[in-house]
Amino acid sequence: MQRRLLLTLPLIASLPAWAAAPSTALPSVKVLPEPLAMPGLNRSRTLRLCLPPSYERDPQRRYPVLYMHDGQNLFDAATSYAGEWGVDETMDALARETGFEALVVGIDNGAEKRNTEMSPYDHWRLGRAEGPAYLDFIVKTVKPFIDAGWRTLPGREHTALIGSSLGGLISHAALLWHAEVFGRYGLFSPSYWAAPRLFEETAAAALHADTSIRLYCGGREGGDMAEDARRMHRQLARQLPAERLSLHIAEEAGHNEAAWRAELPLALKTLFSL
Repeated sequence: MQRRLLLTLPLIASLPAWAAAPSTALPSVKVLPEPLAMPGLNRSRTLRLCLPPSYERDPQRRYPVLYMHDGQNLFDAATSYAGEWGVDETMDALARETGFEALVVGIDNGAEKRNTEMSPYDHWRLGRAEGPAYLDFIVKTVKPFIDAGWRTLPGREHTALIGSSLGGLISHAALLWHAEVFGRYGLFSPSYWAAPRLFEETAAAALHADTSIRLYCGGREGGDMAEDARRMHRQLARQLPAERLSLHIAEEAGHNEAAWRAELPLALKTLFSL
């Protein structure tokens, strides 16, 4: 049942306009009017930005950047499939509580292309992998565009990549392929069943010692999801300092936006030592 959900979710992510929920996005969320072309994939993609609370009133300040997959599900119930992450509310609360502020860049998923775009390797059920091209799009198109147009701290130590399910999986692939760009990773409910090769590829990798990783999984996600997260944590613990790696298994949580919403502030506090 769990794997069936992962495969079908992108196909029903768009609801009819009459069925859409009211918008819940804060004024800090901006949907960029012009989608960016995705080189090599013959398609384009919308970006959604959540500006830090002080962005307009402090024109000299630069900010860390969180790049997140499934942009439709991050900020607004009106565009989400099954509830939103509440990223804008979380960032607003963190700014008030800790002083931490960051620019969040939500990259919309490709609906029926989501499975292939977020697959690192070809898979008999998911199809031919487009994950390498999708990550190249983020690294070579999205990030330069954001760094040129907004006041960012562009270094890897200030740049995070966060995603759930297949988004967690492709974020892990970025750890191996684009470690020079991203220094912090939020791997929420990563679908390692879809790319078991990542275990051996990770074991063979020379990871930057200053990389920070937060692994999360719900205890009620089904299959081997939680055990795979524990197994990957054991592997990463051999390669990274203990203070740079954390694992949270929420025993009562399932595989859904509500669980990821609850985890996000905890993960950010860990990843950025708040």
